[in-house]
Amino acid sequence: MDILNCIRNINKSHENDVLARLTTVWGERLNPEHVLEEYPRPQLKRDNYTILNGYWNYAITHSSAFPASYDGKILVPFSPESLLSGVERQLQPEEYLWYERSIFLSAEEFSSLTATGQESHDDCRSYDDCRSHDDCKSHNIHVGHNPSAGKRLLLHFGAVDQSAHVYLNGQSVCRHTGGYLPFEADITPFLKEGENSLAVCVRDVSDTSYHTRGKQTLKRGGMFYTAQSGIWQTVWMEWVPENYIQKLYLTPDFDGSSLHIRMLTAGSEPVNIQVFAGERRIFHISYEEPHLSVRIPIREMHPWTPDIPYLYTLKIQFGSDMVESYFAMRTFTTERDRKGIMRFCLNHKPIFLHGVLDQGYWPDGLYTAPSDDALIYDIRSMQKLGFNMMRKHIKIESARWYYHCDRLGMIVWQDMVSGGSTYSMPLVCYFPTLFPHISSHLKDNRYRLFGRLSEKGRKEWTKECLDTVDYLYNVPSIATWVPFNEGWGQFDANRIARLIKAKDPTRSVDHASGWFDQGGGDFKSVHNYFRKLSVLKGPRAYVLSEYGGYACRIPRHSSVERIYGYRQYPTKEEFSIAYHKLINRSLKPLIEKGLCGAVYTQVSDVEEEVNGLLTYDRKICKLAPTARFANGRKWNLNCRV
Repeated sequence: MDILNCIRNINKSHENDVLARLTTVWGERLNPEHVLEEYPRPQLKRDNYTILNGYWNYAITHSSAFPASYDGKILVPFSPESLLSGVERQLQPEEYLWYERSIFLSAEEFSSLTATGQESHDDCRSYDDCRSHDDCKSHNIHVGHNPSAGKRLLLHFGAVDQSAHVYLNGQSVCRHTGGYLPFEADITPFLKEGENSLAVCVRDVSDTSYHTRGKQTLKRGGMFYTAQSGIWQTVWMEWVPENYIQKLYLTPDFDGSSLHIRMLTAGSEPVNIQVFAGERRIFHISYEEPHLSVRIPIREMHPWTPDIPYLYTLKIQFGSDMVESYFAMRTFTTERDRKGIMRFCLNHKPIFLHGVLDQGYWPDGLYTAPSDDALIYDIRSMQKLGFNMMRKHIKIESARWYYHCDRLGMIVWQDMVSGGSTYSMPLVCYFPTLFPHISSHLKDNRYRLFGRLSEKGRKEWTKECLDTVDYLYNVPSIATWVPFNEGWGQFDANRIARLIKAKDPTRSVDHASGWFDQGGGDFKSVHNYFRKLSVLKGPRAYVLSEYGGYACRIPRHSSVERIYGYRQYPTKEEFSIAYHKLINRSLKPLIEKGLCGAVYTQVSDVEEEVNGLLTYDRKICKLAPTARFANGRKWNLNCRV
C-alpha cells in the first residue's frame, strides 16, 4: 500500500483558483458563424434540418420572469462558464439563465405546416408558472389535418444542464429536467409567418441538490471540476411530414444473422426498408400494413470488431418520411475460456479490454468539444497508444462521439451520470481505499451513507438511467453499462442492474465500479491506484475498472501549478518509463491469470488533475515517442486471450 501518495491525494476544493486560459487548436480555429454544423443524430438522419448554434442573446437574472433586456451575446452550444461561450460566468443555484434568438419562417414554409390549433396559458409568463399545469409539456391540440401540406417543425436540444423551459413567441412549449439527455418539441402550433422568438430559461442547482451532475461542482478542486450550465449540445430543428418516424430500436442478432427493427411513429404509413453493405443493396422489403416490428436477414455477414469496424447502412421510408441509419453485427458476452476463467467476449471470442478513462472535459469548451475533429482526435489518439476501449466517465456524450467510436472501432463502456446529495468522502473514497475488502460488505440500501436519502431523487435517477439505455440503445460500440462509480450516489445496485438487463439484455452490466460491490452484474470491478495490481478469481469476469493515474505536469499546458495525481513524475521521460513498466510488468502478466480488462486513468488532464496521457489542451502527448511501446512491441489493438 502506497500510503504516502494516498495521503497526498486527499481531495480538497480550490474554488478560488484562477485557471489558466488554455485553448485547444480547434477552439483557436473556431468560426462563430459555423459552430458544430454536422448532423447531430447520425442514427436517425434526415436531409431537411437547420442548425441553430451560433450567437444567441443571453441574460442572467434572479427572477423567473422574462428579462426586460439581455446582457449580451453567448455562443451556443458552449456553457456560460466556458471560454468559448464569450461569457465566462458561473451560474449560481439561485439564478436564471435566459437564452433568446429568432427563427424566421417564410410564407411558403408557414403555408406548408400541418393545420393545428393550440392551447396557451396566458398566465404562464415565467419558468415557474407552468409548473402548476400538468399539460404544459405540449400545449398543443391538433384540430385538423391538411393532407396537401402536413409538415411539422421539430425543435431539438442535444442537452441542457439542468432544467430547461422552452418558449416560442411567449408561449410555453415544453419543460425538461436532466442535464445530459436530449429532448425535442413539436413547435408547429406556436409558429407564425416571419420572425419567431425562441427563448429558453435554465436553472442549474449543480451539486447543491440530488440531481445528476457527474463531476461538476461549484467548489472545484482535485478530482471534481468546474460546474457548467445551460445549453451544451447542439440546438437544431428539422421538418418532418405529419406522419413520421420518431425512434428506431435496432437489435442485431449475431448468432441468427438477422436484425430486428422496431419503430415508434406518429401516424401510420406504408414502409420501405433497404439495407446496404457498402454501396450494394443486400436487402429490400416494402409493405402496406402498419407493421412497426420486423426481423430481416443479414445474408452478407461482416462482424464488427475494433480491427474492422464494419457498419451497414439502413434506409427506411415511412410514407413521405425518409431516414437513414446504420447498424453493426456484433455481440458482447461474458463466457468461460478453455481454462474455465470468465472472460469478456466479442462475437464469442475472448478479447482483452485495454481501456482508458475518458472524462470528456475541454479547457475552452468544458463539457462541449469545440469541433467534431476534436472528438475524433481523442479517439484516434487513444487507438494509436494501443487502447481498444474507452470508458465514458459519468457523462453522456453528444451522439456524434458515439458515431465516431462506431466507425473507428473503439469499444465503449458507458457510465451513468452520478447524482445524490453531498457525499461523505471519507466513506466513499478514503475508507475503501484503505480497506477495500471491508467496503464490499457495506450494503447500499443504507441511503443516508451514500447521499441517497431522497426518494424523489432515487426515482429521478432511476428514470434517467433507463432513459440513457433507451437513448443509446442502438450504438454498436457500447458494450457495457456502468450505473455506479465508487459509491457516488449508489443505491440498490443489484436491483438497478436487473432493471438495466431487462431494458437491454444484449449488453453486460458493471453494477458497482470501484468498490461497494454487491455481488451483482457481470463483473467484479475494482479500482486500484495504490496497491500492487492483482486478480481475484470468482464467478464473474474480473476487471480493473480504474488504475494508473500517473501525474506529469507540463508547464504552460496545465490549468494550475498544483498537481493532483496518484504518483508524480517531473518529466515526460520518467512518466513514460513508469507507464510502460506498469503496463508490461504489472498489468500484462495478469491477463493469463484471469484479468479481462483494465481502464487506465486517463485520456487527458482535467484542470488540476494532471494524470492524463494528453495535456488538457490536447497539444502534447506525455508518452515519449521513442518509448510509447516498450521493447519495440505495440500493444495489440485487439489483444485476444
